[in-house]
Amino acid sequence: MSEISKSIQFICDEKGLNYDVVLEAVESALGAAYRKDFGTRQGNYKVQFDVETGDMKVWDIKEVVEDIEESALEAAQEEMQKRREKALNEGRELSEEEVADLPRFNPKTELMLTPAREVKKTVKVGDILEIPQEVPGDFGRMAAQTAKQVIIQKLREAERDTVFADFKSQEGKIVQGTVQRRDRTGMVIVDLGKITGILPQNEQIQREMYRPGTRLRFYVVAVALGMRGPEIVLSRTHKNMVSVIFEQEIPEISAGDVVIRNIARDPGNRSKVAVSTDDESIDPIGSCIGQRGSRINTIIQELGGEKIDIIEYKENAAEFINKALAPAKISRVEIDEKEKKANAYVVADQFSLAIGRGGQNVRLAAELTGWGINVVEEGNEEKVVSDSDDPEVVQATLETVSEEVAEAPAEEVAAAVEEVTEENPEEKQAE
Repeated sequence: MSEISKSIQFICDEKGLNYDVVLEAVESALGAAYRKDFGTRQGNYKVQFDVETGDMKVWDIKEVVEDIEESALEAAQEEMQKRREKALNEGRELSEEEVADLPRFNPKTELMLTPAREVKKTVKVGDILEIPQEVPGDFGRMAAQTAKQVIIQKLREAERDTVFADFKSQEGKIVQGTVQRRDRTGMVIVDLGKITGILPQNEQIQREMYRPGTRLRFYVVAVALGMRGPEIVLSRTHKNMVSVIFEQEIPEISAGDVVIRNIARDPGNRSKVAVSTDDESIDPIGSCIGQRGSRINTIIQELGGEKIDIIEYKENAAEFINKALAPAKISRVEIDEKEKKANAYVVADQFSLAIGRGGQNVRLAAELTGWGINVVEEGNEEKVVSDSDDPEVVQATLETVSEEVAEAPAEEVAAAVEEVTEENPEEKQAE
């Protein structure tokens, strides 16, 4: 085995590369190098490297085609140009079918029959002709350098592909990373260990600072193989991030005993999570909250202090909407099946609580349930706020409510926990 071949084999064994693939790449690179330094522009060179002796053979590979008169080729070129201009005037590109009738000849890959028979008398149209080429002495030294360059390139490609495969399997999962910097476009660059990921502005929580050196968990939105290697798009706002963290922190969810039915999220502020179970012995809300709020508090910390309401899912739409508007106490819910809209009636001191700051509570409840929701004050049915109302309209409505009621602690998780645990005395007792 030659020294070049031994070097290729050693590196392939050490780095886990396929020897035949690397050898094929070396031969391809040698063909390009031969054409550049020793061949012609019309050469289609193939190099064969003898792994035992280190010798090389070079051929010019041509397909044998019918003889075509030079005048016919010139006429075909003129006609093709006319058809191309016509297509451009019509605002389109010339299709392959439109020029299929014109004679064409590619001197790099084709050789006409008459000159081909000067090389080999028995050839016929359609044959592949391998024309031996002279191998200069300088080409051997070039081969060693070319092999080295190809191996380096293949190592980079192999490492890139390995990293890509590793992170491709992480799509839809949570990874931990360290903030490196923020670029001029506002994108945050995150160190993920072997590679960096990007946190676009639309995936960032507005009130988070992302200072260099800060370690955070990120949701992997997408992994693609770009020109410079794997491109990993991260998120801190994706609602699936909440779902994945719940699965990691709550055994009953990871085991499938408790199911997340839906999530509505206002990133960095509040999320509502609807859960259910088919096991009557399991309290789905208590499982998520944990003793003394241990589980839910861990999740809140992971999300940077984002408040979380745990809602028990109900098949009955009115019941589900009632619970989704927690921590407000709802007097009754009237639904319009045809329009898929609901009116949720509350007493005066629950009105602002049901709406939430800037309409947040009613919007999240509507997103969670899939129903349009109007919050209506009992006895004053002209006072209505819808989940689709503009935040400024909502604020104007809330300003009519007394300062004390308007500032009710709608944004505190403790209120939501207290509300749901009143319906789950076992959980409250466990605390």
